[in-house]
Amino acid sequence: MNQDPTAAEHPVEAATDVFLAHRNLLFTVAYELLGSAADAEDVLQETWLRWVGVDLSTVREHRAYLVRICTRQALNRLRTLARRRESYVGPWLPEPLLTAPDVAEDVELAESVSLAMLLVLETLTPTERAVFVLREVFGLEYGEIAEAVDKSPAAVRQIAHRARAHVAARRPRGAVSPAEARQAVTAFRRAVETGDLRALLGLLAPDAVLLGDGGGVVQAAPAPVVGAESVAALLCRISRLPVSLTIEQVNGRPALVSRVDGEVDTVLALRLDEGLITGLYAVRNPEKLSRMTRETALGR
Repeated sequence: MNQDPTAAEHPVEAATDVFLAHRNLLFTVAYELLGSAADAEDVLQETWLRWVGVDLSTVREHRAYLVRICTRQALNRLRTLARRRESYVGPWLPEPLLTAPDVAEDVELAESVSLAMLLVLETLTPTERAVFVLREVFGLEYGEIAEAVDKSPAAVRQIAHRARAHVAARRPRGAVSPAEARQAVTAFRRAVETGDLRALLGLLAPDAVLLGDGGGVVQAAPAPVVGAESVAALLCRISRLPVSLTIEQVNGRPALVSRVDGEVDTVLALRLDEGLITGLYAVRNPEKLSRMTRETALGR
């Protein structure tokens, strides 16, 4: 194998260049597995520390090798997070990200990082989640995934089949175009701002569910709010609060962001099924809102 003389003379610089070229991809892999930007950043740091010690001349495919390191580190952290979430106060929701318009243009990527899909992924085992994400979102071959999750290619095929069926039964029904999503969120914002109960009931599915994540730090619904009437009644209270509501790109989809005195107070993402809102995800935990002040670059 021919060795790049520059890589041989400056191994850390060469490793850095390769890592930075794939950084957005690696962050997205880690985030989709963990649902937390802070933990994804920690995984990237761990990935870098292992990558910088690798002899690049022995690596045939940089992208696959980096994804393998990143996935293994994310799986280790995911098991730790599972124990941490057992003691979490109230419903746990993924950390929302302010994303650039180009994420929304990649429909598959936008769906995979939406809060609705991340919650579906939470119902998979760690290995199933990794296999599903690496295969369905990032298009890795079964052999590459097998090395990342320490399974045989045959076992990975079975896991992928099981995970696809599991996700298909729980993911939103019917694809929603960016225009349809924007129209639904715009109508929703208008109804919330005016406290229009009838309009809200017309937008919500009868079995709509609202989850609120305050993390025990700020006030939020301690349990899921179930049913259109209960959800609408709760939302109507917002019109009486001194908050400003804007529509922003969150995890590749338009979402409602409320601010108090210019500071982000709540991110409210929606799940749409066949034209109606079936899921509402209100993230209020201040520790999860830091990524709403700047755009996060995602990639695949």
